[in-house]
Amino acid sequence: MFSLNGTTFTSNSLSGVSRCLTQSSRRVSAPMVVVAAVSSNGKPGDGSVSVLVENALTESAAPVEMEVNSTVTGGVQDVYGEDSATEDQSITPWTLSVASGFSLLRNPHYNKGLAFSERERDTHYLRGLLPPVVISHDLQVKKMMNSIRKYDVPLQRYMAMMDLQEMNERLFYKLLIDNVEELLPIVYTPTVGQACQKYGSIFRRPQGLFISLKEKGKIHEVLKNWPEKKIQVIVVTDGERILGLGDLGCQGMGIPVGKLSLYTALGGIRPSACLPVTIDVGTNNENLLNDEFYIGLRQRRATGQEYAELLDEFMYAVKQNYGEKVLIQFEDFANHNAFDLLAKYGTSHLVFNDDIQGTASVVLAGLMAALNLVGGTLSEHTFLFLGAGEAGTGIAELIALEMSKQTGIPLEETRKKIWMVDSKGLIVKSRMEMLQHFKRPWAHDHEPVQELVNAVKSIKPTVLIGSSGAGKTFTKEVVQAMATFNEKPIIFALSNPTSQSECTAEEAYSWSKGRAIFASGSPFAPVEYNGKVYASGQANNAYIFPGFGLGLIISGAIRVHDDMLLVASEALAEQVSQENFEKGLIYPPFSNIRKISAHIAAKVAAKAYELGLATRLPQPKDLVAYAESCMYSPAYRSYR
Repeated sequence: MFSLNGTTFTSNSLSGVSRCLTQSSRRVSAPMVVVAAVSSNGKPGDGSVSVLVENALTESAAPVEMEVNSTVTGGVQDVYGEDSATEDQSITPWTLSVASGFSLLRNPHYNKGLAFSERERDTHYLRGLLPPVVISHDLQVKKMMNSIRKYDVPLQRYMAMMDLQEMNERLFYKLLIDNVEELLPIVYTPTVGQACQKYGSIFRRPQGLFISLKEKGKIHEVLKNWPEKKIQVIVVTDGERILGLGDLGCQGMGIPVGKLSLYTALGGIRPSACLPVTIDVGTNNENLLNDEFYIGLRQRRATGQEYAELLDEFMYAVKQNYGEKVLIQFEDFANHNAFDLLAKYGTSHLVFNDDIQGTASVVLAGLMAALNLVGGTLSEHTFLFLGAGEAGTGIAELIALEMSKQTGIPLEETRKKIWMVDSKGLIVKSRMEMLQHFKRPWAHDHEPVQELVNAVKSIKPTVLIGSSGAGKTFTKEVVQAMATFNEKPIIFALSNPTSQSECTAEEAYSWSKGRAIFASGSPFAPVEYNGKVYASGQANNAYIFPGFGLGLIISGAIRVHDDMLLVASEALAEQVSQENFEKGLIYPPFSNIRKISAHIAAKVAAKAYELGLATRLPQPKDLVAYAESCMYSPAYRSYR
């Protein structure tokens, strides 16, 4: 680490080699002192000069084992360092430190706060900059949880977590991993929705890249401004459809930041390999345009060719900067763009839309698990959706694909088991000419029906799924109708945040007299009905996308295939234990999420190898163990 005009730079490792992928290494001796003349822009040359003093090597002057190159046997050459991007880089005696330790305390990647040892305080010039006590990582977690729990308002807890992430990265992730069930609703839905709504007011420091129309023509250079160069996962939004809250423009940045925090905490992707991006093309939200604290472009949304050209430049700049295997996850794009972007770039980039594909996979997993409680196969059930947007149609398509896979029946036939209601009523063939292209496969022969409750009574579904973004639409009459012809009606109210949920857990259980199998997008507290406690499931995408992304990365996949989504669903459903079923749960507890993610990653990676889409060769024999070994750990590391 060295300092130039107040800016801190750190060299973790000269090799940057993945510990999972190293094929060879050689011995090199460690130098004792490094002196460099560096210009103010970080390049060799004239300008301010800093003396770089290496960490003291008082223990031994013996040669040190150093990994000096990274080559994956077979497959595509690791030109961009992608194959090592997910791996935690080793601390070596080549690490450099500044004369003053104050910069170290301001660097979230390396700061340990009061956990710096006595030796580290001497070596890194921290004496006097910290109180004398030395505490453990675990005690820091306990202290921070005690502080966070004192906040009554969820948004205050969110801000406290974001402040911690900017101050001490490893403590943030250990806190989140150790308390995932309590903190997941804080760092992501539903609280992240509130954070996005007020992002302009609470914005303090950048946590990702903002690419606006002002950067058109120079996105390649803008990407180079991001300090990390080995990027493996990008989550990008244009802010037009944030959760169920609508167009939040530039303030949608909270979504990529939150998603990538979960990629690290739940999926083990190294934080520095993650890049949050917001594409700012304006907003049609009048409240934001008139808000003096709004941080985005104050103009109406760009559409058509102007929008397409900006996105196209972004997609190819990403590939040029980070390579073929960087995963680009589209998040919270409006329907009219979400489907088009996935179709356009699915054949040329490694892309994944969590709203379409991630939601579909987690819901399919819940349905497969629910069959253990209601019996039958998927093809023996009838499905009715409220909401025919990207989430609803994405779920429906994956269900139809799984039914086709299980039965051998053509996809066109399995789709007939699935019905949809949109804002104009039941989707039927008489409406075909007026339907958007992604709704047309779900138009069946039936007389028009306007109201949901009448559609329920007519279709008599065994499964009711809400993805409408409209709260309180599963009324008492709707739930009771489901319960009249189903002993155990399956009801999924998936819309986020909590305020937009189609019904609450309490409503589902009380109106069905305790017979419903219920899951929601946002969490609900356990419900007591007639002396029995019901713990509802949460169909949270966080079950799927971290492990799914990890599986793509460890296999070096170059494209996403529908079969990968199916095996991810199957892998998640397999993790629901008999004990969970006895409690009425159709999803496993989040306390085991990292093991679940490793299991999903292994199945996804295996499918990538089977389909010939993997580039990391040879295939590891035990993919679960391999996935676990590659996962980022937030444990502190000793600095010499």
